Amino acid sequence: MRWFERRSRRWRWCCGALALMALLLSVWLLPLAARLQANARAPVDTFLVLGGSIRRELYVAEQAKAYPEARVLISNGSPDPCVWLIFQRDRTPMDNVWLEHCAHNTFDNFYFCTPILTTWQSRHIRLITSETHLPRALWLAQIHLGARGIWVEPDIASESGIPGNWETWWKTALDVTRSLVWAAVAPLFPPQCDDVIALADVDIQAWRQQGFKCEHQAGLEDVRHHPD
Repeated sequence: MRWFERRSRRWRWCCGALALMALLLSVWLLPLAARLQANARAPVDTFLVLGGSIRRELYVAEQAKAYPEARVLISNGSPDPCVWLIFQRDRTPMDNVWLEHCAHNTFDNFYFCTPILTTWQSRHIRLITSETHLPRALWLAQIHLGARGIWVEPDIASESGIPGNWETWWKTALDVTRSLVWAAVAPLFPPQCDDVIALADVDIQAWRQQGFKCEHQAGLEDVRHHPD
């Protein structure tokens, strides 16, 4: 009889704990869902470009012309002078473009960019990457950014040749798992990236003296990259 009573108490305690968790989740999820729906209807205010191929910078330089007020954040992209030359050649304004250099992989892209986008109060982001990279990138974007109420709209930049990112099931599973864990604790420990530069501040003359190379797909062969 005592065994039955103890088991009954444990069962009631577990049910109560589950009910409390469900209540807390609903208190958090319902306002978040409403915020996401509202931001989905808002205009695009930010482009987030994931590095991997210079075709993505070429694509965003063209897309950004239609959104002159939108910010552009390029995470671990092509060399700074290459991006500068692309925007200059396409006559795309550079004032709202930033280059983030802390990320080294897809998880890092969102780990370091989410605090920046939150500080910018971004509401509706257009995520630019390649078709081969999109499934994992979109999963992580929806976890990291969706948890902050930021709506993510995927966009694909076409690539030729070897893909900029290779997808495997174990890499996707690992990134999704640690993203779910990180999304829960990120507000308590927001990461800081100390290597973010405005594209307009890139010293192109210093780069030309130093020398640099760009992917041939950029079509910048007519630009002198090396000193005399």
